[in-house]
Amino acid sequence: MKLNPFVKAGIGLTFALMWSCPTLAALTEAKNFGLEVKITGQSEDDRDLGTAPGGDVNGIGLDLRPWIYGESGAWSAYAMGQAVTSTDIIETDTLQESDESANQTTDNGDRKTKKNYLAMREFWVGYSGLTPYPGEMLKLGRQRLRNDDGQWRDTNIEALNWTFDTTLLRANAGVAERFSEYRTDLKELSPQDKDRLHVYADAAYQWSPGNWVGVRGHHTHDDGKLDYPEPGVASDSLDKKQNGDISWLGLTADSDAYNWRNTNTVNYWGSITGMRGDTDTVNALNADGTRPTEARRGDDLNGWATDLGVRLRLDPQWQVGAAYARASAEYQQNGLESNRSNYTGTRSRVHRFGEAFRGEMNNMQTATLFGSWMLNDEYDASLIYHKFWRVDGNKPVGSNGINAVENNTDDGTGAILSSTSLPLEDGKKDLGQEMDLVVTKYFKQGLLPAALSQSIDEPSALVRLRGGVFKPGDAYGKQVDSYMHRAFIDVIWRF
Repeated sequence: MKLNPFVKAGIGLTFALMWSCPTLAALTEAKNFGLEVKITGQSEDDRDLGTAPGGDVNGIGLDLRPWIYGESGAWSAYAMGQAVTSTDIIETDTLQESDESANQTTDNGDRKTKKNYLAMREFWVGYSGLTPYPGEMLKLGRQRLRNDDGQWRDTNIEALNWTFDTTLLRANAGVAERFSEYRTDLKELSPQDKDRLHVYADAAYQWSPGNWVGVRGHHTHDDGKLDYPEPGVASDSLDKKQNGDISWLGLTADSDAYNWRNTNTVNYWGSITGMRGDTDTVNALNADGTRPTEARRGDDLNGWATDLGVRLRLDPQWQVGAAYARASAEYQQNGLESNRSNYTGTRSRVHRFGEAFRGEMNNMQTATLFGSWMLNDEYDASLIYHKFWRVDGNKPVGSNGINAVENNTDDGTGAILSSTSLPLEDGKKDLGQEMDLVVTKYFKQGLLPAALSQSIDEPSALVRLRGGVFKPGDAYGKQVDSYMHRAFIDVIWRF
C-alpha cells in the first residue's frame, strides 16, 4: 500500500524518537508497549431521513492500534499507529468526524474514506522538567488534545501543548494546526482545516473542595488560499471557500462533575461562552453561470453559547440529571470538538447532543433528561432523552449526523439529476427528539503509565453498546422518514 509523504514523515519521526531513547531495552522489559484491539459493529439506517437511495450502514470492522511509550528522566515519547479493515465504511473511532464516514464527491479522490487504511494516530515527545510539579508536561507532536466537556477540544492534532495539573490549579496552553490526516485514504485535509492555526489557553481553580471555576479562550487564524469558482469548471468539495479570524472566551463552573469517580450527592456544571470574529467567504457563480459582481464577501460574527446541567446521586449506583444547552444563530464551535463527555456520571463518554443526531452548538437549543447506573467496576449504563430546537427558525443549523437531501428529478423518467442539502422549513423550529442508550461491561482495569491518560482513556477490556434513535421534527418537513437510528457495538481488548 502506497503511503503519502505525510504518513511516511510521521512514521519516520516516530521510529527516530523511539530509537533515540537510551533506555529502549529497559522499556521493552517493562512492557511499555502494547496493542489495542477493537472490533466495532455498526448499524445505521436513514442518515438521509429517506430522502436518497441507500443511506444505510451495516458492517463490522477490526481496528488494531499498536503503541509504544518510553521515559528517560524528564523526557518521554509516545507513538500509536492504526490499521483498520472493515466490511463497510464504518466508524471504529469516536473521534472520527461524522462526515468523514460519507464519501465526499471530489474530482481526484484524495479524500475518499475507504474500508481499509493505515494511519498514525499520535507521535509526540514530552518534557516534564519545566516545574517541580508532577502534573506538568510540555508535549510536541501529533497528540490527543482534550478538555472535560469535549466542546472545545477532543481530537488528535499536531500541537505544542503545555499542561499543568495540580490539586488546586489546572491549566493548559498551546498552539495547534492540522497538516495531514496521516491516513492512507484521506490524503487531503478538509477545507475547514487547511491553513487553520489554533491558539488556546484555559485555567481552573478549586476554590472549595470539589468546586472549580475557570476561564478559557481560543483563537483561530485561517489564512488559507480561497478557491474561486470558474464558469464552466466543476467545483470540488475540497475547494476552500472561507477563511478568517474567530475568537472565543468562556467562563466555567463545576463540581468536578465530569469525574465519574466523585461521590458527590449533587453535581453541577455550567459554562457561558462569547464568540466574535470576521470571515471572508467566496461567492457562488450567478444562476446563469457567470461570475458574480463581487468575488467574495466579508461577514462579522458575534455569538454566544451556554451549557448547564445538574446530576443527583440517588444512591451509590443510581443517578438522574437534567441539562440545557443553547447557542445563538451565529455561534459556531472551533472545529476541534467531539462533544463527548462523562456528563451522565459514568466512565462511558456519551455524545452531549445525541448519538444519532450529533448536533453542534450552532443555532440550536437542547433539553436533556438522563438516568445512569454503575455497579462497582463491572457495569455502567446511561439512558438519555434529548429534545432539539432551532433558535432562529429561519437560519440553518451546524453540520451533524443527519444528511438529508433535496433531489432534482427528471419530470419524464423520475431519475435523480442532482441532489443538494435539504433546506429546513422556514419558521419551523422543532428539529426533533432522540433516545440514547449506552451500556458497558468491563472485564479488567489494567494499568498504564500516567502520561498516557489522554491517549488511552478506557480500561483494558470492555464490551459497549452505543445507540440512538432520532425522530425528526417539523423543521425537516413532511417528506422525510419518521425515524433514523445509529448503533454501535464495541469490543475492546488491550494486550
